[in-house]
Amino acid sequence: MQYDPIKRSLGTFFNSMPILRILFYKLLDLLFLRAWYANQELRKLASENDTKIDILDAGSGYGQYSYRMAKLFPKATIYGVDVKTEQIEDCNNFFTQQGFGDRVKFDFADLTQFSSNKKFDLILSVDVMEHILDDRAVLKNFYNALSDDGLLLITTPSDAGDHDEEHEGNEASAAFVDEHVRDGYNIDELKEKLASAGFTRVEVNFTYGKPGKLAWKLSMKWPIMTLNFSKLFFILLPFYYIIVYPFAALLNYIDTKSTHKIGNGLQVKARK
Repeated sequence: MQYDPIKRSLGTFFNSMPILRILFYKLLDLLFLRAWYANQELRKLASENDTKIDILDAGSGYGQYSYRMAKLFPKATIYGVDVKTEQIEDCNNFFTQQGFGDRVKFDFADLTQFSSNKKFDLILSVDVMEHILDDRAVLKNFYNALSDDGLLLITTPSDAGDHDEEHEGNEASAAFVDEHVRDGYNIDELKEKLASAGFTRVEVNFTYGKPGKLAWKLSMKWPIMTLNFSKLFFILLPFYYIIVYPFAALLNYIDTKSTHKIGNGLQVKARK
């Protein structure tokens, strides 16, 4: 059992009822440090802006960030795009049921070929770039789709951490990166690609420092490695998280409030 099939199995279960889907979103927000970082920036933006804005959720997946943004930005219109058609249909149905259908829409789009007549005030792309080979085309498309003072917010893995989970040489560890076209970005390489796309105001910071990496092992790596051996561990997961999660949450909080000289992740904030 590998990482993506586990995500699909969990998604299928939690998507069976709207209340379970909302619970799924909340669990993703709690467990994934990338969600902590993205939501921290989104809350900051929401506190500074209560006007009507247009948002692109680039690689919308299960729609958890679109749901968060629909709540944080009640006047915003949100356009989510993804290459997985089954998730697009699920998201459109769910958001319509939740009363967001008039301002939150999902559609198929290949980000390497993406274009839009609409200019977006915010483009959010969470852990998507590492899956795309032609990343220069995507960054250029983001630049073209962004309004003059709009913000591009990206989270993606870096190549600067030790990444022992990617290089231990065993099948269970390989499960975490087999969907990626690159292990991670060099920070200078990513800055160069953003500049080449046209961005002039770029800030790139490391995430997943020592606290975040330990939290990820506690809350994600070790449970999923155990699930590789047996699905029966699903039964024990609630008890495991009751004991372990408070420590993981504290570590996540420390990570988001710290400045890291090196880390397993990168967060990008870029404007024209």
